[in-house]
Amino acid sequence: MERWLIKNKRYDYKKISREFGVSEILAKLLVNRDIAKIEDIDIFLNPQLNRLTNPEFMKDLVKGSNIIIGKIKERKKIRIVGDYDVDGVMSVYILFKGLKSLNANVDYVIPDRILDGYGINIKIIQQAIEDDIDTIITCDNGISAIDQINFAKDKGMTVIVTDHHDIPFIEEKGDRVYISSKADAIINPKQKDCIFPEKNLCGASIAYRLIMYLYEINNIEKNKYEFIEFAAIATICDVVDLVGENRIIVDNGLKALNSTTNIGLKALIDICGILDVEIGVYHVGFIIGPTINASGRLNSAHQALELLLTDNIQSAYEIANSLRDLNEERKNMTSEGVDIVIDQIESTSIKDDKVIVVYDPNLHESIAGIIAGRIKDRYNKPTIILTNGSECAKGSGRSIEELNMYEELSKCKDLLIKFGGHPMAAGLSINEANIEKFRSKLNECSNLTQEDLIPKVYVDMELPIEYINNKIIDEIATLKPYGKGNPKPIFGAKGLSIQKGCILGAKKNVLKLVLVSPIRGQKIEAIMFRNADGFIDSIINKYGNQQLDNMLNGIENEINVDILYYPDINEYMGKITIQAVISNYRFN
Repeated sequence: MERWLIKNKRYDYKKISREFGVSEILAKLLVNRDIAKIEDIDIFLNPQLNRLTNPEFMKDLVKGSNIIIGKIKERKKIRIVGDYDVDGVMSVYILFKGLKSLNANVDYVIPDRILDGYGINIKIIQQAIEDDIDTIITCDNGISAIDQINFAKDKGMTVIVTDHHDIPFIEEKGDRVYISSKADAIINPKQKDCIFPEKNLCGASIAYRLIMYLYEINNIEKNKYEFIEFAAIATICDVVDLVGENRIIVDNGLKALNSTTNIGLKALIDICGILDVEIGVYHVGFIIGPTINASGRLNSAHQALELLLTDNIQSAYEIANSLRDLNEERKNMTSEGVDIVIDQIESTSIKDDKVIVVYDPNLHESIAGIIAGRIKDRYNKPTIILTNGSECAKGSGRSIEELNMYEELSKCKDLLIKFGGHPMAAGLSINEANIEKFRSKLNECSNLTQEDLIPKVYVDMELPIEYINNKIIDEIATLKPYGKGNPKPIFGAKGLSIQKGCILGAKKNVLKLVLVSPIRGQKIEAIMFRNADGFIDSIINKYGNQQLDNMLNGIENEINVDILYYPDINEYMGKITIQAVISNYRFN
């Protein structure tokens, strides 16, 4: 069961239409994405790199840059401490390559997912001291590492934090008090006193701003935008909102990626079988990103970084092949893990919980987050998957829009060893003995209602198929690249009859229809790329086998359907036609 909810934001769409020379349909799509201010619309429709906010406005960025310049001049040893996911790898790459180009004495460390866990730790700091490291720069981590960074400071080290995760806090007499370490500079736009307007950046994007500022003050113009494709990959894979500055980065980064000169990326693109396609958000988010991520999950994230840093073609292809094989292994492990978790949920009282918490000591720690995401999607409930770590239980959580997972974990922090993350995703460590208490408390503290747990599909507007033409389709395409915060538009059309339908595809899972409007009898081809079996079963249950046979044979029938769709162009054998790509349906 799902609810269709039409977005109905009141605004002067005619004004936007006149101001920017666009249709009222596009004006409404922009407002539906909370892009309503003139300056925001202008940037959205013209996402040029020179419109990025001056990095100087980011708290401590200038301060951190000045510290780095001083350390470079003094030839002090600098160590970057990153993270093992795509955002972390891209952050390390940007900082390492950027600082190397400034002649810094710099190296890097990426924690091992299993042995070290997330972020900087005491062992990493102690090793840095033994290696005579003067300065540590964190990326995509560090904001929550209060004790660890204070330890480094007490040992006389210089520490610069670059991070994008939520700021940790404590509750004092009902008030939230944000806390921070004694780092020499903390660069994170989510800090309360940071005036940088874009708060929702990924870690690599913050590293990118830091390096771009360092280039600017060192008068390096030649390679000013050399890291934009890496910031874009991280932005897509870290699933931040693709509006505002993130849209600028992704739009320009994808253009750079499609003509990349990075030997490792080119090899990976080839190995993944997407060398001759225009790479978009889908290819980065579901092909390139997971393959890079596989190194940090099942091996070492250093492998992915080596791919990006290599200047040897043969080596690049060897690493790319290895990453692809690791990703295939990860896919198989994930599929098996999802089945195991579903069995546990369905056979216990967990299925009745509003927040799902599953502990299975045999799951591989590295895929807990992926499994949590799959379970969340299946049940439309916030989900935390826990498994055995080296010293305690560890896990990852994925949430729905109605629940801020980071804040919910904060309510249970007395039961946790460590936690951190975002409203939609988090990681945590916990003693096995506390898991059931944690599950109970998390559900007791949750304010989720049954209404919150009903899947909701937000529809941009009702748009009868008579309105669809090439001009509208081209205009809607200006909203690309789509992603979180800027989803592909969804339109609704009611009371359509089906002139004819047929099942296509090697797996017989694609449904092609000819739909007829109830208003003027307008016809449109439609296609549904998933759940053809469900569509057919629904017709049989509602109308019977005879009506289904009539539909499949192009005979007049009684079937009426409401659809949610996206208008697109279909090119086949030199023929170009307009089609509706169906995402959801219901029968009258």
